[in-house]
Amino acid sequence: MAEIQFSGVWKRYPDGFEAVKDMNLDIRDGEFMILVGPSGCGKSTALRMIAGLEDITEGELIIGGEVVNDLPPKERDIAMVFQNYALYPHMTVRDNMGFALKLAKTDKNEIQTKVTEAAKILDLEPHLERKPANLSGGQRQRVAMGRAIVRDPKAFLMDEPLSNLDAKLRVQMRTEVSRIQQRLGTTMVYVTHDQTEAMTLGDRVAVMRAGIIQQVDTPANLYEEPVNLFVAGFIGSPSMNFLPGRLEGDSVKLPFGDAKLGDSLRRRLEQGSGGHKAGMDVIVGVRPENFEDASIETSPQFDHVKFKTKLDVVESMGSEFYVYFNVAGEQIGASELAELAKDAGMEDLPSHGEGQQVVARLDAGSGARAGGEIELVLDTSSLHLFDPDGGRSLTALHAEAAPASA
Repeated sequence: MAEIQFSGVWKRYPDGFEAVKDMNLDIRDGEFMILVGPSGCGKSTALRMIAGLEDITEGELIIGGEVVNDLPPKERDIAMVFQNYALYPHMTVRDNMGFALKLAKTDKNEIQTKVTEAAKILDLEPHLERKPANLSGGQRQRVAMGRAIVRDPKAFLMDEPLSNLDAKLRVQMRTEVSRIQQRLGTTMVYVTHDQTEAMTLGDRVAVMRAGIIQQVDTPANLYEEPVNLFVAGFIGSPSMNFLPGRLEGDSVKLPFGDAKLGDSLRRRLEQGSGGHKAGMDVIVGVRPENFEDASIETSPQFDHVKFKTKLDVVESMGSEFYVYFNVAGEQIGASELAELAKDAGMEDLPSHGEGQQVVARLDAGSGARAGGEIELVLDTSSLHLFDPDGGRSLTALHAEAAPASA
């Protein structure tokens, strides 16, 4: 096992494009670290620099206390699992898993022992004599992981290893990857575009945007204490709603009513990033689960605002409803939100009349119906407030890393 450290690392290509900018990240020995962000944010480039497949322009990369900038990939003792399985079709599972050891002229008995042990961890024992063409996608991915495990490396690097699997299998394999990492206890760096994978797998998660780490923290802290608009919008499904607001006295004005600043929210404003003042325009972040049907929340035990709205769309998820409605107010033009919409393929979708769309997650007992009117209650103690100028959070209380947005 090994600690991996990025110290002021830059990756600049000959045409001047900077894929990674001043990256500082300490991946602890035995930690499961996730690099997540939209396409082109630099996460795969950072992973490839650890593997030695990309040169480092500036800074130092340290693995196990040794600077490895000029060390070739084969001398770094790193195992990498790619998006495509890259298995040899003419070889059995056993031979695929042991091939790297065979090239290294490892003793045959040792190869068999390591392959058998890895197959047991990965539940591949019944398939050792089969060829890749006769395996499912999940089994092939496990073979690719087994090929890495038998090498007993200092660290595992995984570049979107589950992205080629269907949705149900991806969920199953997430559980497998987590179980394997816990059993092996080896340092693992995992790159994904899927924030659900990031939140369910990692000990800590580094959120990247345009080559810059925005925040590094536990999944829970990323969700509850996002340091800027980008992290807040990227983490969470459905994603956070963003609404125009204004601080006035002891309340914040929202498109559907005035929310009183309760003790909790006021304390967060005072202890957070600071710089707020009465009469200040803000961007208000509201998680979908902070809404509820007022007929269910008859006596809310929190600071709240009640309002009526017409529902445009209602999606039944079985255990809950996702409901969509419009609120009056100008669209927020923050670059962070525009980038998130582009990454999600939503930048060219038609607008839903005047104002902007909001999504709420309601209890399955709600009487919500598309086209109908409903009274909703909003838990205002859980609001997030952001500065429109730069997108920094005014209410985040802590974060391990919170550089300015690119």
